[in-house]
Amino acid sequence: MIKTTVYLPEDLEVRLDAESSATGVSKAELIRRGIAMILDDAERPKRSRKLPVFDSGRPLTPEAMDDAVYAHIKERAARR
Repeated sequence: MIKTTVYLPEDLEVRLDAESSATGVSKAELIRRGIAMILDDAERPKRSRKLPVFDSGRPLTPEAMDDAVYAHIKERAARR
């Protein structure tokens, strides 16, 4: 494990001490559980821009794909 220092407001420290005493679970374990709950429930932001998709109906060679990507980038740059 990695040691991390966390500064808590006094009221949270009092509540944390009380919960630790009442449950017999260490303060460190209660903090780890709280962090895990937040991170487990967190929704990751989705990509806001779609990646370009090239579908010619047939597989492209790597060189042809490079050319298609370059043409797409050039076309988008011209629109700006």
